[in-house]
Amino acid sequence: PGDKQLEPLKYAKVATEASVSRRTVESCILSTTSLLYHCLEKGVSVAFVLRDVGVLLIEGSMVQMRFYLDFLEKVTGERIQDRDTLKALQQLDVLVSRAVPIASLSFTGHVIVFPDFEQAFVPTSLPR
Repeated sequence: PGDKQLEPLKYAKVATEASVSRRTVESCILSTTSLLYHCLEKGVSVAFVLRDVGVLLIEGSMVQMRFYLDFLEKVTGERIQDRDTLKALQQLDVLVSRAVPIASLSFTGHVIVFPDFEQAFVPTSLPR
């Protein structure tokens, strides 16, 4: 939309900024996109942990973004201390704590976490 041109990724620039080889950058990007494609194709839940922003969770056809409180405070430019505002944000499921296990955000308790490529799960308690 809007006649925006798709720009190719500048592997050399990324490699320079990350202090790795261009080949390493290409391999990492290819591996990441390939794994994401296969996860989405098979219906495996995935979570992207976006440093200093929050977590993007994809489960089936549902996509949900949850934000860290300090990120929302930076965006709004003020400290969110009002209990009613915090309660409203929690009820809307837009907040996530950095301490919460990522897998606990999913319905199944199983999720592939990017960029670590680790499968995380929350064990269910066994019936007595």
